[in-house]
Amino acid sequence: MLYRKFGNTDIQVSEIGFGAWAIGGGAMIGKTAIGWGAVDDSLSEKAIHTALDRGINFFDTADIYGLGHSEEILGKTLKGKQDVILASKVGNVARDGQFTTDYSPEYMLKACEDSLKRLQREVIDYYQLHTARIKDLESGAVIEVMEKLKEQGKIRYWGISLNTFEPFAEADYLMEHAKGFGFQLVFNFINQKALSLIETASAKGYGIIARMPLQFGLLTGKFDRGAEFPVNDHRKGRLTPEVIEKSNASLKPVWELCNKYGCTKTELAISFILSHPEVSTVIPGIRTPEQARQNTTGLFKLTDEERQGIQQLGATEFVALMELILKQG
Repeated sequence: MLYRKFGNTDIQVSEIGFGAWAIGGGAMIGKTAIGWGAVDDSLSEKAIHTALDRGINFFDTADIYGLGHSEEILGKTLKGKQDVILASKVGNVARDGQFTTDYSPEYMLKACEDSLKRLQREVIDYYQLHTARIKDLESGAVIEVMEKLKEQGKIRYWGISLNTFEPFAEADYLMEHAKGFGFQLVFNFINQKALSLIETASAKGYGIIARMPLQFGLLTGKFDRGAEFPVNDHRKGRLTPEVIEKSNASLKPVWELCNKYGCTKTELAISFILSHPEVSTVIPGIRTPEQARQNTTGLFKLTDEERQGIQQLGATEFVALMELILKQG
C-alpha cells in the first residue's frame, strides 16, 4: 500500500480507503432504501481486519449510513487503534419517516457527540458536511460550528462531501474563503464532472477523496440487464436494466485496456483514478474480506495518453450515459 498526503494537513492516507456505507446494512427511511441490503456484521468486521492487513488506514463513514450502524461497527472493530484515520459526516437525517437535512448548530454539535460515542473515539480525524448546499454555507453558522469543533478538539480537520452533480458552488465558496481542508466527490470513468475541480482544489492545498470509483458496482462489469436487487438496496431503482446495458456497451473501448495490462475491470477503474496525482485517496465500498483484497490488488499507473483518452471519452461518449444514471436519482 502506498500513502499520500491529505492536502495541507499532517495526515497521510492510504491510496485506497475503506468506504463504509455498505456495512451499515439495509436501512430504510420510510419506503426509501438508504443502504445496500442486509449485511452480516461478523463479515463486516473481518472485512475491516483484512483492510487493515492490506495497509488501509483511512475509513470513511457517515452517521446516516445504516442510521448509525456503520459507525458502530467501525467503532467496535477499530477500538484502540489510534493509527487509523476515521472520517465521518453530518447533516443528513431521518426525521418523522422522511429523509431530510439539518445543519443547525444545535443539531450538528449533538450529532458530532453521538458519532464520537458510536466510533468510540475522542476525536474524529476528518469531519464532513454531508452534501450541504451553498445556502447552508452562506449562512455562516455551519462553518462556525465546524471551526468550533476543531478548536474544542472534537475533530482534527473538516471539509465537505459534495453532491454528485454540478455546479460545485459549495467547493468554490470554501476555496474563495479559504475554509475547510478537503473535498469528497464522485470521480470515475463515466462521471468525470469533477476533474477540473480536483485539479484546482489540489493546487490550493485541499485533500481529495474520490468516492464511487465503481459507480455502485456498475464498473466492475459483473451486472447484466437481468440483475436484481432487494427492496432495501438503493441500487434497485438506480441500476435499471437500461442503465446496465448502456454502461456495458459504452465501456467496451475502455475494457480493451484490461487485455493490455492483464487486469480486472475493478483494478483498471481504480488505477485510472489513482493515475491522477491530485487524488489523495479512493474509497470503494467494502463489505467483505474478498472485496478488501480485490480493491487493493493489481493497481498500476496508466500512461498519460491512456488517461487522457479515457478523459476524452468522459467528455463525449459517456455524457449521455451519465445523464441517464442521474435521472434514476
